[in-house]
Amino acid sequence: MKVRGYAAMEAKAELKPWEFDRRELGANDIALHIKYSGICHSDIHQVWEEWGPAIFPMVPGHEIAGLVTHVGPSVSKFKVGDRIGVGVFVDSCRNCPPCLKGLQQYCIEGMTGTYNQLERDGKTPAMGGYSNVMVINEDYAVSIPDNLPLDGVAPLLCAGITLYSPIKHWKIGPGKQVAVMGLGGLGHMGVKFAVALGAEVTVFSHSPAKEADAKAMGAHHFVSTKEADFSKQYRKHFDLILNTVSAELDINIYLEMLNVDGTLVVIGLPGKPYAVEVGALLPARRSLSGSMIGGIPEMQEMLNFCGKHNIVSDVEVITADYINVAYERTVASDVKYRFVIDATTF
Repeated sequence: MKVRGYAAMEAKAELKPWEFDRRELGANDIALHIKYSGICHSDIHQVWEEWGPAIFPMVPGHEIAGLVTHVGPSVSKFKVGDRIGVGVFVDSCRNCPPCLKGLQQYCIEGMTGTYNQLERDGKTPAMGGYSNVMVINEDYAVSIPDNLPLDGVAPLLCAGITLYSPIKHWKIGPGKQVAVMGLGGLGHMGVKFAVALGAEVTVFSHSPAKEADAKAMGAHHFVSTKEADFSKQYRKHFDLILNTVSAELDINIYLEMLNVDGTLVVIGLPGKPYAVEVGALLPARRSLSGSMIGGIPEMQEMLNFCGKHNIVSDVEVITADYINVAYERTVASDVKYRFVIDATTF
């Protein structure tokens, strides 16, 4: 089927309108009319080919919310008219231990990304959500609660699950001290989830002007990292620190703020490897870990949690012709807190 979208035709090129083909509907496939597609910083990294060689033309987008328009004859999970979401991957091997546990994001053979990757046939380029129609196997889509606005839901399919997964894995709840490094598209979701689960939440940010926003989201404390000795009062304090920052920084300052058996989870991807001082780990049996998105069962759990607690991303809805400006503003951290494209404008 013919689809309208926006694509980068080569590395670092501006995105432009482009018409392309989606595959025909298979027995277990669903077609969805995309309503909103979020702009993730990783879209920019890949369009600008900052993470290695990429596939062009590229249609980015892996924060997708829409409505089911057609279902294949063997589909049982969805029906026409259902509100559904699609995230960072659209397939996996289905047979390895992580896949069988519902941790498809850690597929041993490698998950199939929503874009900038070949589908499982090894030859068809996957095209993402900056478009008006998508076809996907029903097993890799999730249901969206009826009470949540689709524009605010779209970023939950990447930014949301990326923070929900480690917060749940490290069993955050009442009595836990949680720090969120960076109040951006990722960080603001970490604040909302940790607060909803009953933790005491502290935000570390290099932007003092964001304090009011952090407090409005429920954060109990805000610390400007521009202040000298900003970490001093928090030595051996936190049970979990969520690092959403992609910029280079001294990770040891934050490791020393972990309490006994505390964990710092790296979520943002820095440009260079961290220089980790082992001496920052030993005095309190601290851990440095990482986490990447979440599997399909956890994505559904997250959306159900959001429906119960009325949690969505803070978004700025734009038209497709604003995408290139939105990229520049995202890089400049000039968005509160996620751009979302109105897919009717493709």
